Amino acid sequence: MASRRNGTLYTGVTSDLPQRVWQHKTDSLEGFTKRYQVHMLVYCEYHPDMNSAIAREKQIKKWKRAWKLQLVEEENPEWTDLAADAC
Repeated sequence: MASRRNGTLYTGVTSDLPQRVWQHKTDSLEGFTKRYQVHMLVYCEYHPDMNSAIAREKQIKKWKRAWKLQLVEEENPEWTDLAADAC
């Protein structure tokens, strides 16, 4: 998720993407995404199980910011909010 194009980025994992996106967009949970207004779903991946999803999340969180930006740019060059499609 992102605050805007090239803005603050957030990487997370969930078993219910539409609900989690709604929580971010409505600031219903305290924390990082509320503080930095991270409301746009700009990239997502589906995984067959939670263990692989968590492993991928940890991998991406270790990446340099430039690599994360490149990942978004490759899949979503316009930084369109994908929330309506929920990937």
